[in-house]
Amino acid sequence: MIRTLLLRGLLVGLVAGLIAAAFAYLLGEPNIDRAIALEEAAAHAQTEVGHSHGEEALVSRSGQQAGLFLALALYGMSVGGIFSLVFAGLRGRIGPRSDTVLAAMMAATAFVAIVLVPFVKYPANPPAVGDPDTIGSRTTLYLVLVAIGLLSVAVGVACARKVPARPWLAGAAGFLVPVIVTLLVLPAVNEVPDGFPAQLLWDFRVSSLGTQLVLWSAIGVLYGIAVQRVVRRDALAAAPN
Repeated sequence: MIRTLLLRGLLVGLVAGLIAAAFAYLLGEPNIDRAIALEEAAAHAQTEVGHSHGEEALVSRSGQQAGLFLALALYGMSVGGIFSLVFAGLRGRIGPRSDTVLAAMMAATAFVAIVLVPFVKYPANPPAVGDPDTIGSRTTLYLVLVAIGLLSVAVGVACARKVPARPWLAGAAGFLVPVIVTLLVLPAVNEVPDGFPAQLLWDFRVSSLGTQLVLWSAIGVLYGIAVQRVVRRDALAAAPN
């Protein structure tokens, strides 16, 4: 059964990644093109006043867009595989008995912990925003928030089980307290240059968050359907003729 769930998870992750890539291509790529145009215009202006021009892109835009589909497909497969293993571990032990509801709740929880929590503190930035010298530190801070989000989920689940009278309230408090404390303690990163279009920044961040929302929503829905079909098939196979 675990092998079947894993294979379904990999396939669902692949499909979800391609769906998310299509969303990012249609709604996110135009914002990236606008940001790149701003970056090139700034580099051209520096050239005219005697500064050296920036380096040419190593990969064309068409190559980058093809890479978007490949990267999200591989990312989706990885996420789907891990998702299926966690699902197999939780199924029948914790959470709702319905496989479809469990898959949906897992996807929603993962989106909040892995995507939304870090996004609140360190939202995505388009090209031309951010200092290349701080990529390492920004990545570390982002990963710290991802880890805190996942640990907070575990704390919330433990609190909910400790307080059966009000599990939702205890679980929410167990999750929110460490998350809020971490958001307040970690340093802010604001590298948006003066004069950068606020609407472009907003559109890029919304499309970036939307891509992740589409990915996790697709995984939750499609995996629940896939597991339901597996269970129905096994039940029919086990039924007496």
